[in-house]
Amino acid sequence: MQDGDSEARDAFFAACYDELKRLAHSRLRSSARNTVLDTTALVHESYLRLVRVGQLRIEDRHAFFGYAARVMRSVIVDCARARLAERRGSGKKLTLSTEIAESVSRDEEGILRVHEALEALAQADERLATVVEMRYFAGYNETEIAESLGVTERTVRRDWDKARRLLQVILKSD
Repeated sequence: MQDGDSEARDAFFAACYDELKRLAHSRLRSSARNTVLDTTALVHESYLRLVRVGQLRIEDRHAFFGYAARVMRSVIVDCARARLAERRGSGKKLTLSTEIAESVSRDEEGILRVHEALEALAQADERLATVVEMRYFAGYNETEIAESLGVTERTVRRDWDKARRLLQVILKSD
């Protein structure tokens, strides 16, 4: 797979499919209840994006699933942006009816706010953002995160606490 063999890549993804579906289910549950994506669609769209990058260089299982979680997050964010653009007009005829606006959930806006908050956190401290992605989005426990990042579990706990506090401040300032 590291050498670009498509058969090896497909076999790797087939072996990881169930875990990717679990990860996608977790991402959808943590992102938004009212998204147009379902678990299978998210896995398949993520697979297409992972394949588009060409040669996929993954050091180990944790690195791969951490990367897959970031790709899934980007798929969900792109979907939320597209749905918000649709609602804002995108060529549709303007009417005086408020029926559509009243029925629209704020899930997409929430997804984008969390995404932007994570981007701001990554600007301040990349490791804190990585800990959030691995714990919240990829479902890793402290031990797995510590192994992947080469730090202690205590450091992961401190990073998680600090990241949560910073994200709360960032989200409240919006």
